[in-house]
Amino acid sequence: MRARSSLSSDRVVPENGLVLEMTREEFEELVSEALDRIPPELTRLMDNVAVFVEDEPPKDDPELLGLYEGTPLTDRGEWYAGVLPDRITIYRGPTLRMCETREDVVAETEVTVVHEIAHHFGIDDARLHALGYG
Repeated sequence: MRARSSLSSDRVVPENGLVLEMTREEFEELVSEALDRIPPELTRLMDNVAVFVEDEPPKDDPELLGLYEGTPLTDRGEWYAGVLPDRITIYRGPTLRMCETREDVVAETEVTVVHEIAHHFGIDDARLHALGYG
């Protein structure tokens, strides 16, 4: 079974119409810092997953903040061997368009990273929303 899950923004561009600016390198560092805040007991359990930063999501979902593509740990069985890594993608553009401050970007990036990693562990959107990571 192949899961494809995503986190989209419900917010719009700040009232002043300006989009917060942040370089790709700065945003990648925020994603890296968010990954570093994941408890080590969880990161040790992560298996065959890669995290990427892209500027923009697919055109059919322009507000997408993050995307998990792969087979959650809970769905893997004996057949799971020799497959490409699961892929978590965090999108810079929509995150910057929805946030008003750098602090907002830091917080939203952390929520998005946790959300997508949770999908790797087999946690669905309904449960994530209940936990405040929706």
